[in-house]
Amino acid sequence: MDIGTRERRAQILAAATDLFARRGYHGVSISELGAAVGLTGPALYRHFKGKEALLAEILLDISTRLHRGGVERVSASADPLDALLDWQISFALDHPALITVHERELPHVPEVPRREIRRIQRAYVEEWVGVVAARMPRPEAETRAAVHATIGLINSTPHSAGGLDRAAMAELLHTMAKAALLAVPVAREAAPGAI
Repeated sequence: MDIGTRERRAQILAAATDLFARRGYHGVSISELGAAVGLTGPALYRHFKGKEALLAEILLDISTRLHRGGVERVSASADPLDALLDWQISFALDHPALITVHERELPHVPEVPRREIRRIQRAYVEEWVGVVAARMPRPEAETRAAVHATIGLINSTPHSAGGLDRAAMAELLHTMAKAALLAVPVAREAAPGAI
């Protein structure tokens, strides 16, 4: 693939990400995707087989970037937990449209690429689970649930980051996420009459 083709594909992916984030997968037509980058709808098919293929490539790229970036940071850091938190927080704050599409549109991807996306996502979560378990030993299922909840907290930023500047939001997310990951659940006794 030549540089011009790669650049055009990157433009299409960026425009599609923005449109899918704002209007949802079903709210965007092939013609609108083409128009966003100065192409006709049919001309878009020279670069992608269709909307599903475009969405699949976006989600494969996001999942791969998150996983690779997490692995790199864990292996290079004296504090892997802080490195993972900083990585996920930076990605979420710097790429809110990607996070929105990543969180919302996976059901629209065909089965084969969806399985690959899920495999990569699971590998990323397991990277977190290993790091958190080394820091806070507890049952594996509890650690995994805490990791999923924490990533969800961080990924909520496209909906909540508007009121603070980036540095303040990053610090708030880091503090909250780290506390959530390292929290020790309190055993609760059921109150009389509680369901």
